Formats: sequence, C-alpha cells, structure tokens
Amino acid sequence: MFGFILADQNTPFAVSLGLMIAIAAAEGVGTLMGLGLSGLIDSLLPDFDVPDVDLPDTDAAAFDASVSGGILHGDFEVAGTGADASAAGQGVFSQILGWLCFGRVPALVILVIFLTGFGLAGYVLQSLVQAVTGWLLPGVVASAGAFAGALPFTRVTALGLSKIMPKDESDAVSRQTFVGKPARITQGTAKRGLPAQARLRDPSGQSHYLLVEPDIDDEELELGADIIIVRQAGSRFTAIRNTNATLTGAGD
Repeated sequence: MFGFILADQNTPFAVSLGLMIAIAAAEGVGTLMGLGLSGLIDSLLPDFDVPDVDLPDTDAAAFDASVSGGILHGDFEVAGTGADASAAGQGVFSQILGWLCFGRVPALVILVIFLTGFGLAGYVLQSLVQAVTGWLLPGVVASAGAFAGALPFTRVTALGLSKIMPKDESDAVSRQTFVGKPARITQGTAKRGLPAQARLRDPSGQSHYLLVEPDIDDEELELGADIIIVRQAGSRFTAIRNTNATLTGAGD
C-alpha cells in the first residue's frame, strides 16, 4: 500500500495531499493566533462578478459626512468599485476563476478543495490503471488526467459550499464596504507601489486583511499606523492616516 502511495509516478498526488494538510493546519493555527491567511489571499485576487450574491451599494453620503470633520476635504470619488471590478471580471482567466466559485467561497477553501480533488483523482486513476494493466502511468500523464477530474470536483464542491455559507460574512460582499472604514497596518510599511498588510474589523467583529498603499504621494504608513481606507484600486486599497479619534474600529 505505502509502495503504491509513495511511488515515483504518484509523487504529484502525494505532494498535493500533503500540501492540503499543511495549508489546513496553517489556517487552523493562524485562526487561533488571530492571523487571517484566508482573508489575505482573498485580498490579492481581483473582484469577480457573482450573479447570486446581492452586493450592497456603498453609502457615499454617510462616508462624506464622516470624513468631513478633518480627514478629507472637497469632493471624493470612489475608484475601482465600478469600472475596475467589471474589467477584472473579464478575460479568460477571471472567467475560469469565477467558474470555480472564487468570490463566493474563500480562495483558501477552494485551493484546499482542488488539492484534495487532484490528489484523490490521481490515486484513483493510477489504481484503476494498475488493476487493469499491472503498471502505473507516468506522473505527467496521470497528473493531466487528475487535473481534468479535479476541476469539476472543485466547481461542484465549492458551489455547494457557497449555498450554505453566510453571504453577509463573505469577503466578496464585505470588500464593497471597506471604503471609509478605519484599519491598522499590521505588517510592513506602506509606500506608493509597495503595499503593506492592514487589518480591518467589520461591525460583526470579523477581521479582514487587505493590501493598502498611501493615497498621498510620498507618504509612508508605518507598522501600527491607524488609517482610513479611501478608495479601491483593483485588488488593493489606498488609505490615509487616521487623524480623527472618533473613527475607530481597526481593533488590536
């Protein structure tokens, strides 16, 4: 049995299942430590047009009122929530990711599902071939077959999860309301062209991790800085320093 599992031809499938277990363990440890590995991965991906999810409109009037007391002055235009999101949803790559339910289910969950499907499909294929012929397919050939089988498995499983996961807690929905919210730099120093990781807590207390850059040229937002998200630019956000003590909620 172990000879079959660890055979050279089955190395891709052993690695896939091992990586799946490692990711699941890392996410579990990260959750206990308050780290958002899943949220950080989601923030790196473009937004997708997901027909089943009813996305709320950003309350621009409320935001203008909240920032007029010393943070922002003049007219404010929210960028990246319309044209950028539509453009990101186009193209073959984005369509494939959308078909795999990215945007409905956390990206890390989809990755774990795919790795599981790929590993199991590969072992099933190799066991059938060995039972019929007595030998194993080359790893590259078996991997191609396993990849073809893992895609529909990922789609069906993720689609099923998307129907039972609370939609109001999904990152795809929450990101639409990040503009105007306070956050805190939790890793690195944010510079123009060099984003840093920030943590934002929504009203329910859930943490979201996103990549931010300064909205003002030549400004740097250091580790621990309290910030306000001011606009969305594709998968990233821009922010300014939070100088209004009444706007809190980034969390410690």
